[in-house]
Amino acid sequence: MQAFAIIEIGSNNTKTHIYKNEKMIYDDNTTIEFKKNYNNNQKIAEDDLNKLFNVIEKALQYTKDIHVYGCSIFRNIHTEELNNVNSKLKSKFNVEIEVVSQEDEAKYTALGCYHKIKYNGNICVFIGGGGSIELIFVNNGKVVDKKYYNFGVVDVTQKFNSLKDDIPKCTFNEVYNYINKLIGNINIEAEVLILAGGDHLYWYNNAGYKLLENTLYKSKNQKYMITKDMSDDYDHNALITSLNQIRERSDNPLWFDGSRAMKVITNLISNKIHAKYIIPTKINMEDGLKEELINQKN
Repeated sequence: MQAFAIIEIGSNNTKTHIYKNEKMIYDDNTTIEFKKNYNNNQKIAEDDLNKLFNVIEKALQYTKDIHVYGCSIFRNIHTEELNNVNSKLKSKFNVEIEVVSQEDEAKYTALGCYHKIKYNGNICVFIGGGGSIELIFVNNGKVVDKKYYNFGVVDVTQKFNSLKDDIPKCTFNEVYNYINKLIGNINIEAEVLILAGGDHLYWYNNAGYKLLENTLYKSKNQKYMITKDMSDDYDHNALITSLNQIRERSDNPLWFDGSRAMKVITNLISNKIHAKYIIPTKINMEDGLKEELINQKN
């Protein structure tokens, strides 16, 4: 099988996976703040498009078979503007953005989490992004409930802008209570909360937080876990520790602009569903799309 690339354009991060013979040979995550800059300018910023062009050019070094998918920000722009963007991409690279519905984004990401794992009990797959949040509840490989929310870390960070500062002026409880009003009641519980939709491991690794081996089930993409008590300690600590020091240990400092908002959101969800264990992953929509594309090519 020839190599093929999947590029997922999110509101805040653009992820590229390239596969050959069903194995990933390239993995990249580039921060492109499409939603933030769109909110400021009411149009897709040319600088953001140029950054996307660079991402595609890197993928072209491996393959011409490139599939580009747009998530929440591209669901919300005007059709005329989307057509204009696609016209540029078609002319320059012979590719176009396929806009993915919130439901399909959740479906593919959740599939990447729960297929091939064995666990007897409810699992909640949390899919968090810059502009939307989805919760998919699974039991023994079957989806039993879904929740969709039209806000994400960009919205929360714009509400509490000091979350990007070295030490924020807002408190954990202030942010928590604000998000709580947006989420409302969740009438289903899950013992396990899988964090997906982005590189959640990137936060823990750069923050220097200890992770435990996942002893609940075996999965090469879900090797680590933390207990709820550990999660509470880490999440509260995220708002009182130096973010600049964490940025300095990373290779993508801009990524951390939305990191604190994400920690408060996931903490709130874990409380509402009474989770006992949290599984941080790098799993995103590409993991589910990969399975579908491989089946099509076979």
